[in-house]
Amino acid sequence: MKAYELCPEEGFAALQLTDRSEPPAASAMGPHDVLVRVRAVSLNYRDLLVARGSKKRAKRIVPASDGAGEVVAVGDRVTRVKVGDRVAAAFFPTWLDGDLAEVHHANALGGSLDGMLAEQVVLRESAWVKIPSRWSFEQASTLPCAGVTAWHALFEAATLRPGDSLLVQGSGGVSVFALQLARAAGTITLLDVSQTA
Repeated sequence: MKAYELCPEEGFAALQLTDRSEPPAASAMGPHDVLVRVRAVSLNYRDLLVARGSKKRAKRIVPASDGAGEVVAVGDRVTRVKVGDRVAAAFFPTWLDGDLAEVHHANALGGSLDGMLAEQVVLRESAWVKIPSRWSFEQASTLPCAGVTAWHALFEAATLRPGDSLLVQGSGGVSVFALQLARAAGTITLLDVSQTA
């Protein structure tokens, strides 16, 4: 199986295409494991930060937290997805509810755990979310980090309501998602600070 790995090197040499052993067949997978053939991966600023710190790493890691693909095998106790389902990986695969504890940070994809920049990925079934049929793999692959961060900022950490104003900084993934979510939520005043400088 082909995968990219970040190695303890400086600069672009840190990212290397490698051959890894194939994931186990369905009969040898853990009972709650799901094997996904990755169809699209998106990159975030966080991925750049992880790559810049590659020289300090003690071990190689597959980068990129965000990806989407199709289920090709499931463990014998998996109930949430089935072979053929289209799914995206959760950024924090162990954080299902409650407060975001340090243990979840320690299990972030593409940072502490292998990420999505591989042909196939195995994670527990709770780490996968089904994606709507109207979305492409590319669209779905952009949601886990930037999309969820924007959602949390607007509707969990804050309480954005219709008619509120929203100011975003820059035009990165989180900012663009924040604008889209605010618009969908009925926020009608969008400020363009590029014209005020």
